[in-house]
Amino acid sequence: MIYFDNSATTFVSDGVKAKINELMDEQVSANPGALHKLGNKAIEVYEGIRKETAGLLGAKPEEIFFTSCATESANTAIKGYMSRNKRAGNAVISTRTEHKATLECLEYLSKLGFAVRYVKVGSDGKPLMESLEEELAKGGVALACFTLVNNETGSILPFESIAKTIKVKSPSTVIYLDCVQALGKMPVNLSSLGADMASFSGHKIHSIKGNGVLYVRKDVRIDPLIVGGGQQDGMRSGTQSAVLAGAFLEALKEVSTGIEEGRAKVAEINEYLRKELTARDAIILSPDDALPYVLNVSFKGFESETMLHCLEIYDIYVSTVSACSAKTKKVSYVLLESGVDRKIAANAVRLSFSRENTMEEAKEFIKRVDEIYDQFLI
Repeated sequence: MIYFDNSATTFVSDGVKAKINELMDEQVSANPGALHKLGNKAIEVYEGIRKETAGLLGAKPEEIFFTSCATESANTAIKGYMSRNKRAGNAVISTRTEHKATLECLEYLSKLGFAVRYVKVGSDGKPLMESLEEELAKGGVALACFTLVNNETGSILPFESIAKTIKVKSPSTVIYLDCVQALGKMPVNLSSLGADMASFSGHKIHSIKGNGVLYVRKDVRIDPLIVGGGQQDGMRSGTQSAVLAGAFLEALKEVSTGIEEGRAKVAEINEYLRKELTARDAIILSPDDALPYVLNVSFKGFESETMLHCLEIYDIYVSTVSACSAKTKKVSYVLLESGVDRKIAANAVRLSFSRENTMEEAKEFIKRVDEIYDQFLI
């Protein structure tokens, strides 16, 4: 099997599986809110996991909150900030190439009467600075929402320039950043990054599904999305799970080591595939400076879903649009917003890698593409 769909989800690592079994021991399985010694032990373990997670992300423990996924984190950050800070302004700025988790939150805010304004992007999918400045100049911008690495193209946000522009033109604007596809693939240090809120997902870094992280800078106030018993400092009610939090931490520790080595390995695979696919008249849609873990390519003569199923015959797994939109069978809105012709976008397939992929798999992939063209194109 060749698995080139790591942006959709990653396989659970052996280390994470072992950590889950360890944390399911009865000595740490009690409710962390209980007053007896088992409860005290459970909360001690949980808070230790929180502290270590914060350290690896460059944050303070009180700024880290465990959630069920990045979608929950996005909803909490975006809706929660605008709900709590009505005097900060009535506008939110973003781009139309964001993940659905962000775009649906913005649509929700729009229906509540907030002004949602979209910054234009270039052919590389990156926000145009002049458009950003224009939207900021209109005033009243309470929140800006962006993605550090686009999940469909691998385009890397020039976040340092964007954050600097926002802080100069609109100092009171708070920034939410989707860091899901960046974690473990490029350095992410929240203390120096410049984002006020950020979201992360466990199942994108070889943890299990059902765990994510929300970062909220200490002096940023937001309303919680989930209320109840007041756990996690009132930010996210519900009984804390050391198992889920520990699974995220174990995965984070694994992907935080050898980031540069992993990126160099994947870059070699990406470069090889770009060269070989271009030689076969495929069109590379990821920008040249994209994060190498994602390669978006349009196959001449094959609609994206057709190519996906042809590759599946050979036990090779890729995706078309983002997994969150795949069932709709629509052409990628990310590509269309970036100016890609609809016919080319309709043939687009996303290959996404992990550090576990090999050059041998890449060569096998090219071999099978050749066979597909020989069989199905006259």
